[in-house]
Amino acid sequence: MRLATFNILHGRSPADGRVDLDRLGAAVRGLDADVLGLQEVDRDQPRSHGADLTAVAADAMGAPHHRFVATLAGTPGLWSAATGDLQPRTASYGIALLSRWPVLSWHALALPALRGQVPVVFPGRRRPTLVRDEPRAAVAAVVDAPPGPVTVVATHLTFIPGWNAVQLRRLVRMVRHLPRPVVVMGDLNLAGTAPARLSGMRALATAATFPVAAPQRQLDHILADGPVRALDGRAVDAGLSDHRALVADVEVEPADAADDDRPVRGRPRARG
Repeated sequence: MRLATFNILHGRSPADGRVDLDRLGAAVRGLDADVLGLQEVDRDQPRSHGADLTAVAADAMGAPHHRFVATLAGTPGLWSAATGDLQPRTASYGIALLSRWPVLSWHALALPALRGQVPVVFPGRRRPTLVRDEPRAAVAAVVDAPPGPVTVVATHLTFIPGWNAVQLRRLVRMVRHLPRPVVVMGDLNLAGTAPARLSGMRALATAATFPVAAPQRQLDHILADGPVRALDGRAVDAGLSDHRALVADVEVEPADAADDDRPVRGRPRARG
């Protein structure tokens, strides 16, 4: 199966500053993922033509099973914390998970958030800047893949140093009860080998993903715990966003190959 994670910058291209829904659809279609995690996703926002970007991506990749989890409600400049509902009924912004395979169960998970302003030293600056973080969440799906259930979790962690590590460790504990193997993917705002070390999971793809034009750091990751073997991993310039998408082709060991009498299925084909 093919896994991918992509911070889409609400569909905007830094090259021309535009949000083009056809371009977003083409980018997602080109990834040809069976399960796709998205970050910085708009729903009913004027800046992205009032579209449901999760639905746009789902249609492009042929994924009948998808969920959006809002982290912010309202419009830019007037944000408020969202409820964390899987499918809110208001203008919102958050993360999404899409699957071509059937999903046995969905789980929306709220991650611990810092309250108030905290000092952060940004690259190129000597003095700290006071910043306030937005709410952070994860969405997990128990995917009915051909070898057996696979839990896939998509998230977007904070950019605040140290606190992203706290969130990742907490997330690993939160999904501990879900079926193995478990895959955690998303924009973790942690570079290099830190996510694997902090989570105790294995990296399925190693490639720099940020910034898009000349990537120097890997902020986007696909991690696994359990019988998942990486076949290939790469970063893809999809023609939009300030991040490259991260793609991993993997092989999942059957949960019980001897007793599994379910029919063997190939990869589902994208529609459209």
